[in-house]
Amino acid sequence: MSPVPRLAVLPDGSDARPVSLAGLTAAIEEVGGKVTSPDEAEGLIWTRWQDPALLAATLAGLPDVRWVQLVTAGIDRLVPALDPSRVWTSAKGCYSRPIAEYTIAGLLAGMRSLPTYARERTWREQPARSLFGADVTIIGGGGIAAALTAMLGPFDCRVTVVRRGPGGVPGAARTVRSDRLAEVVPGTAVLVVAAALTPETVGIVDAPTLAALPAGAWLVNVARGQHIVTDALVSALAEGHLGGAVLDVTDPEPLPADHALWGFDNCLITPHVSCPAALSGPYLLARVRDNVERFANGRPLAGIVDVDAGY
Repeated sequence: MSPVPRLAVLPDGSDARPVSLAGLTAAIEEVGGKVTSPDEAEGLIWTRWQDPALLAATLAGLPDVRWVQLVTAGIDRLVPALDPSRVWTSAKGCYSRPIAEYTIAGLLAGMRSLPTYARERTWREQPARSLFGADVTIIGGGGIAAALTAMLGPFDCRVTVVRRGPGGVPGAARTVRSDRLAEVVPGTAVLVVAAALTPETVGIVDAPTLAALPAGAWLVNVARGQHIVTDALVSALAEGHLGGAVLDVTDPEPLPADHALWGFDNCLITPHVSCPAALSGPYLLARVRDNVERFANGRPLAGIVDVDAGY
């Protein structure tokens, strides 16, 4: 490895990056790295999150690139391009705190009917439920689960984390494997989806899961829309079984203007902005600086992607 790590930032014309090419270049150079042409690079910062064919084609011509840094936490759309002969890192863990903050904001607003009150022109009391002392189940045991569990501490919530792998989450009352989700759902007042999208987690919140939630429970999805079976969610809301839902992601996405989900006052929908560019940029630049330094010094990189697991 060169004492000065040589990195390329691609693609030049990307319109999907959370920070500018100039910002990424500055971050690399601030810690002693050199931004170079792709054919001279040993590392690559890839700024597009939904074009696996372009990524694979680009890397096919860059045999000397040994490390690829992706700019998003969720990389499900790029999985087909993951090459196990290279080291891959993502932004997982970078955006956890803003997303956890969004989750609490959405829950507080929804559970206290604030959006409905804000649109009313008469003084009428709306449904209300408190987050204090709630049993919260989080599907996914990564950075979002850790940040959200910490933020829920002052609310005296009892947190259960459901995750694929072993190990607990600090502050959680318990951690269980994914195959035990059905056991914990009946005692859940708030169900939060914060897992990576894999074949195993597609549709993990389906009609039986929603039916098993206690009446009045709330659902939050800050991961991927495909985690939830949309038709089942529409039915659960229409029947009045759920207290409501907070959805930063949907299936389909974007959600069509005439979709049934828009018609529920207790369904808060935002356009995938739980961590918008204005907030995510500084976190991403910090990850790039950290990993360039690690790469230069031969230390383990942060945010390593498990190629076999796909996240």
